[in-house]
Amino acid sequence: MATSAPDPSPTDGPTITTDVPARLDRLPWSRWHWMIVIGLGTVWILDGLEVTIVGNIAGRLSEPGSGLAVTSSEITGLAAALYVTGACVGALFFGWLTDRFGRKKLFMVTLAVYLSATAMTALSFAPWWFFTFRFLTGFGIGGEYAAINSAIDELIPSKYRGRVDLTINGSYWLGAIGGSLLSIVALNTSIFAKDVGWRLTFALGVVLGLVILLVRRHVPESPRWQFIHGYGDEAKELVGQVEERVEAEKGTRLPPADREMTIHQRRSIGFGLIARTVFLKYPKRATLGLSLFIGQAFLYNAITFGFGAILIKFYGVNSGHTGYYFAVIAAGNLFGAVLLSPLFDIVGRRIMISGTYLLSGLLLFGTAWLFNRGSLDATTLTACWCVVLFFASAGASSAYLTVSEIFPMETRAMAIAFFYAIGTAAGGITGPLVFSDLTSSGKVGDTVLAFCIGAALMCAGGLVAAVFAVNAEQKSLEDIATPLSSAGPATPTSTAGPKPSHGAA
Repeated sequence: MATSAPDPSPTDGPTITTDVPARLDRLPWSRWHWMIVIGLGTVWILDGLEVTIVGNIAGRLSEPGSGLAVTSSEITGLAAALYVTGACVGALFFGWLTDRFGRKKLFMVTLAVYLSATAMTALSFAPWWFFTFRFLTGFGIGGEYAAINSAIDELIPSKYRGRVDLTINGSYWLGAIGGSLLSIVALNTSIFAKDVGWRLTFALGVVLGLVILLVRRHVPESPRWQFIHGYGDEAKELVGQVEERVEAEKGTRLPPADREMTIHQRRSIGFGLIARTVFLKYPKRATLGLSLFIGQAFLYNAITFGFGAILIKFYGVNSGHTGYYFAVIAAGNLFGAVLLSPLFDIVGRRIMISGTYLLSGLLLFGTAWLFNRGSLDATTLTACWCVVLFFASAGASSAYLTVSEIFPMETRAMAIAFFYAIGTAAGGITGPLVFSDLTSSGKVGDTVLAFCIGAALMCAGGLVAAVFAVNAEQKSLEDIATPLSSAGPATPTSTAGPKPSHGAA
């Protein structure tokens, strides 16, 4: 149980002993956990919806009568770059605030930023307005990645953390499927006018976001963040309330927590200490995070950045039908993340992370070989992409899980933000520069080279994971990386006499 002396200073607080992490990790799955997943995790559906819709409506926005005087290249180039830049800046900015001021404050703020910017995008009347709010939409989404992933991993029991994190991150592709199909309807001029349909797609994102916001109001602050930052009593009270709810739902008493740890409370953690911890104390883990994020970013860009151009140039697919093909590969991504996610908790992180990275990279090499031979048509190439991304999706989602759980709690949101920003910048800035000419040139050899670059970097990430990945499955976050505020190792709870499952120590 958490006990604390009053009135800690802004930088230094008392030393407390708490069993809050052990109490959270021994909880069975319950309706309370579903509330966490729905309130926090479903925002990735909005991200997938957002990105896919913009890509699919680029042609419509450039047409006369759309209500916006922009070109298709400005939508896929400048607007996309601004969205990516906003996401990188937002991740770093909100990631720092999340570690400093708490998960709950920031995951409410970031969703509000996203909703406001998306609503303003739907009202665009000039290119500068559209571009400004694309940047701000990305700014909110980038902040979501840092605030949400850190909160989810700190609230979900260690037994389920891997599968929940991967499924949530993979839900991006559910939004991508919805965005592909929605754009087909929204761009049908027999249903909606040219200057109305594309606006309604953004408006739908706002409506879905408001629903998520209503659920998110009930998601609590992370007790792990609370007891480190001087709110030990609040953490104890919150976990006690959750235990009471779970016991009432299951109709049985929870077993007592079996461990406790001693923490020297600190109200704030300096950025310099965070940087030294991530890169000097854990250099192998930092190398792992960078390798995983860069590998998945380039593989995805090798396929998705030019998928439409490849289908149109090489196979004569009608530009209005590419959304159907994208929906198929998005489904492959979704099923991969969902179906493979339990194995990351059962088989283990090292085997599954390295295996999914290496297998998807090797399969993309095979796809490049078949494409070079002329053995594929639009349908079989899409099928190959679907299989590649079935494994790549689980691997890419595990990159977010990895950087969230292998660094100390005080650095978690900032670590997620940093590696997300690096991966997003590599995928959204360097990736298009590398792949745009290759996939649009109409030359078979150029497209093969694009596939091979993505495959090689994915395989490199898999090899790094085989050596450096941490066996974090079903382990407490505090066992994977000792908190910077720890005043000693976790110790077994005394078994002398009965101990209540919640309440004061």
